[in-house]
Amino acid sequence: MPPSRARTTTALALLLLTATACTAAEREPTPAPHSLPVSRQARELRLPLDAYASTIAETHLVEDAQDILMRRCMKNRGMEWKSLPRVDAQDTEPPNLRRYGADEVEALRHGYHPSPDPPSVVRRNRAWDTREALPAEVQRAAYGPSGKGGCLKITDRQLVGDTAPLDFHAFNRLTGSALETSRRTPEVRDALRRWHTCMAKTGSDYPDPYAAAGDKRWETSEPTPAERATARADVACQKSTKLVKVWSAAETRVQHRLIRQHTDRLDTAKTRKDRWLTAARRVLNQEGGTNHQHRASAR
Repeated sequence: MPPSRARTTTALALLLLTATACTAAEREPTPAPHSLPVSRQARELRLPLDAYASTIAETHLVEDAQDILMRRCMKNRGMEWKSLPRVDAQDTEPPNLRRYGADEVEALRHGYHPSPDPPSVVRRNRAWDTREALPAEVQRAAYGPSGKGGCLKITDRQLVGDTAPLDFHAFNRLTGSALETSRRTPEVRDALRRWHTCMAKTGSDYPDPYAAAGDKRWETSEPTPAERATARADVACQKSTKLVKVWSAAETRVQHRLIRQHTDRLDTAKTRKDRWLTAARRVLNQEGGTNHQHRASAR
């Protein structure tokens, strides 16, 4: 199996989505007609630890460089290797989408169901599906028996030498801790109480936006009228109570404290990330990818 797979969200966003709004029934990804519709607030929300994470675009950058080297290695073994199709820059989710609950634009359109994947994301995901279904002989040549050998091991050594890959699990634990710690601050608890009171006026009784998004009633193939109405009330109450503004400010303070406490570890992680990105850009440029569309997201 391929060792990494950047879907529509980062590892962190996937973690949060699982905890909140992914209770909707599983369905085949459907291409959206345009780029991903999310609110301006979601696109602009930045947190201090974002500087140490890899964006989806950066992960795609590394994958595309790996593909170039993998293609050469597999060719030497008499096998074909198809590169993944590129994802349009406007089609990737912002890093903190749904961090504090449903997004306004998504909620108005889809309730608590996720937005349909944009076409370029669907194409890349389908290419991953095809890659994961390659014959066993090709899989062994590409990844070795362990999934970490074969041409992949050769490619990564050519790319960054002995530099280790990023530890997403450690980063998720840190950001998860920041989220939970900020949730317990007096100002966030007060904002959540006000949000709860606001929702109660509409006939809903949820302790927080996560519970609203995770209601088992929304486990349907398409959003129901009740789900849409609840989601609209949810984001309206978020806005009237300034929940996202209060919570993000509290978490920003918590994350700054965590960065001071873990400076050495985070600096090491960022250095490692920068080495991977620099190496990937070098490979892409050497391949004639000066006009490569992937760029590190502006922070």
